[in-house]
Amino acid sequence: MRSQLVSQEKKSVGLYGFTGCNGDQLVIIHSEDQLLPFFDSANIKSFSLAKSDNDNSELDLAFVEGSISSQEQAEHVKAIRERTRYLVAIGNCACYGGIQAMELGAKGWDQRFRKVYGDGFFINRTPIESKPIDVFVNVDFYLPGCPIDARQFFYCFAHFLQDDEPVFPDYPVCAECRWRENDCLLLKGELCLGPLTAAGCGARCPSHNLTCLGCWGPMKEANIGAEFNLLKEKDYSLEEIKRRFRMHTGSGMMKPLKKLLGAL
Repeated sequence: MRSQLVSQEKKSVGLYGFTGCNGDQLVIIHSEDQLLPFFDSANIKSFSLAKSDNDNSELDLAFVEGSISSQEQAEHVKAIRERTRYLVAIGNCACYGGIQAMELGAKGWDQRFRKVYGDGFFINRTPIESKPIDVFVNVDFYLPGCPIDARQFFYCFAHFLQDDEPVFPDYPVCAECRWRENDCLLLKGELCLGPLTAAGCGARCPSHNLTCLGCWGPMKEANIGAEFNLLKEKDYSLEEIKRRFRMHTGSGMMKPLKKLLGAL
């Protein structure tokens, strides 16, 4: 059972990183104007990139970055879950598996692993196929991004300090493109995932004439089938579409597509 925490003036908070680039935690560290209020508003019990006196005490709130790619990491995230009230997945690796999970569910993971690392690479680790953290523990809230947006993080953090779940946009990147009066890259024949991807990035890539790669994760009501059919009409191959869908979200976009079309 999760720990029942005693009410206290400041909530106890921990930040943790597993397999990934640590980019989400670095976004927080690089938010210099917000760091003092951040550390002053809560008891930051663990944040290894920012402090050395970390501990494994009971928590009100844990932010977890990175996918799980070893049995040891799986046990660690379970231990964090056991001693925290709320657990928030931050970044695409934690939420969906990230780029390292883009082949999640495909056969031959062990062969691909050995091809890159060889035999006996891990002496003190037991590698497994990278998976999002909700495969192993219950997640209370997801804050996607590659990396996350600092404003969204502090908004999320402030809400949880008040025991209030934050609300983020439930519309696609396409809406942000329209507000910025960007030309639609899909209409130009480019493979853009704007219609499927949750807003929040401000349409950064399309605003620089770069296609959306889906790094904010799939929106809740994403019409995977319509996007798939549109891309097929534009002569993109099934493999090209699958690879783009998988790039930042592991199996996040592939599950509904498989349900629609059967095993791919």
